[in-house]
Amino acid sequence: MPSPLAKAAPLADSRDSFAITFAPLSLDAVYRLADDPANGAIVVMNGTVRQETDGKPVVALDYQAYEPMAIVIFQQIAAQIRQRWPVVNRVVIHHRIGKLKIGEISVLVAIGSPHRSEAFEACRYAIDQLKHNAPIWKKEFWADGSSNWVSIGACEQTGDC
Repeated sequence: MPSPLAKAAPLADSRDSFAITFAPLSLDAVYRLADDPANGAIVVMNGTVRQETDGKPVVALDYQAYEPMAIVIFQQIAAQIRQRWPVVNRVVIHHRIGKLKIGEISVLVAIGSPHRSEAFEACRYAIDQLKHNAPIWKKEFWADGSSNWVSIGACEQTGDC
């Protein structure tokens, strides 16, 4: 018998798309997944590997995730979005794992909605919730040869990642 404290994953909406992948992420593919004839807006948030963190030159990042739980978190984020912004008709959250170079896309979030205000708000909500709750970690490799593992939720608290 399941624990009374266990929380069932929300049923996924068939219009949504969630992925954790080693493959490079595609802006075009994610945009198409968020597209719908009812949309008046599609907002896409593209997270890329930048060349510096806290003034230290970065040469690469290595992302790891607990994939089954991350997908459940993505589904929960989509369910929360639909509670707050019922007009949203598409939620797309794709995150890359593995070693990424400067300029490569690490995360794409796309929201399709009839109206731009809901699309912007829901997109920001999705990336913020992902950063706070998804079991995803990154190892930063710096130019001086050092490296460090960081939870993306921990770096979001400092505002530095």
